[in-house]
Amino acid sequence: MKFGKENMLLYAVTDRKWTGRQTLYEQVEAALKGGITCLQLREKDLDEASFLREAVEIGKLCKQYDVPLIINDNVEIAIRSGASGVHVGQEDMEAGRVREKIGPDMILGVSAHNVEEALRAVSCGADYLGSGAVFGTATKNNVTPMSRETLRAITESVDIPVVAIGGVDGDNLPLLKGTGVAGAAIVSAIFSAEDIEKECCHLRALSEKMVRGGE
Repeated sequence: MKFGKENMLLYAVTDRKWTGRQTLYEQVEAALKGGITCLQLREKDLDEASFLREAVEIGKLCKQYDVPLIINDNVEIAIRSGASGVHVGQEDMEAGRVREKIGPDMILGVSAHNVEEALRAVSCGADYLGSGAVFGTATKNNVTPMSRETLRAITESVDIPVVAIGGVDGDNLPLLKGTGVAGAAIVSAIFSAEDIEKECCHLRALSEKMVRGGE
């Protein structure tokens, strides 16, 4: 699957806590219809067998929309499910080891909170960086918001796409203009929405405008 900075435009990250009225599969399908450009499947509590089944099912759905599926943290699930790639944080498997395991063709995303981490990730073969938390976040505890200056320094230090993550929603997404990011990674603003498809259409338009304005 072709991969480039355009895939960072509206990067959805799943969160099972918003399921109930809809299944995660139904939520993802609505997000795909609404125009997300990448999907990260994030599961912290599922057992391996359930996670693998889910990754395979959602992977098939993503292929229908030609959208990359990235698995959060779990390298083995990413490989076994045939996902497009894997995303690792600084406390997960070291990025260089991940690249060795997944080979040259799968997408490798790495979280980077400063220029040093960003440069190290690039040297290990990262295809894109996730940087934040740009506006704080409700999905992780004890996270200090990243300054605009640090975000800009990261984007200027690397030649791969950087996606901003952490508390991004329709109100603050335009504030990312001028930081050099290729788009926004969004969790609750997508998956807690009453109408996920409609919200994604709105967020996609905002992100496109933000990126154009920052060039």
